This record gives sequence, C-alpha cells and structure tokens, in this order.
Amino acid sequence: MECVVLYTVREGVDRSRIMETYPRHKAFYEAFHADGGGLVALGAFQDPDPAASSMGIFTSRQEAERFVAGDPFVTEGLAEPRLLDWNAVRFA
Repeated sequence: MECVVLYTVREGVDRSRIMETYPRHKAFYEAFHADGGGLVALGAFQDPDPAASSMGIFTSRQEAERFVAGDPFVTEGLAEPRLLDWNAVRFA
C-alpha cells in the first residue's frame, strides 16, 4: 500500500524561511530518490489549501516515515506532515 504525505506549513513560519530551506529539502529528496528511497512523486499545490500546501507519494508508509524523519522542512520545524495510507487504483 502506498502512502501520501501532506505537508502543512506551521503557523507563523515566514515564506522566506521556506525558500531559505528549500535547497536543503531539494538535496535531501534527490539523494533519497537516488539511494533507492520509495519516493514516487512530490510537489507543492498550485493553490495551497489550509489543509496542505504540498504532498508526496511513497511506495509504503515505512518509506514515507523514513523520508519525513530526515526532511529539513520537518526537522527544522517549518512543516507538519500528515501520513495517509493510500489504496491507489492504477489504470496504466
């Protein structure tokens, strides 16, 4: 079963902190993927919703938990992750 991680920016976090941290976040997700981590896709929503500003899709909850544990957006206190197990139906 795949797992979706929804990220919500913590209240009071300024966008400049997000942009300052983004290069570390990008380096982390690129290394995670290159090392065989179960990252399927991730990205920000075009129009962020109060419930989530971005999301990632992972091959399993274990991979999602491993990602979240090292993601600078989380470890530096900028975003709150919410993990949801996902029964995806694939058509291709």
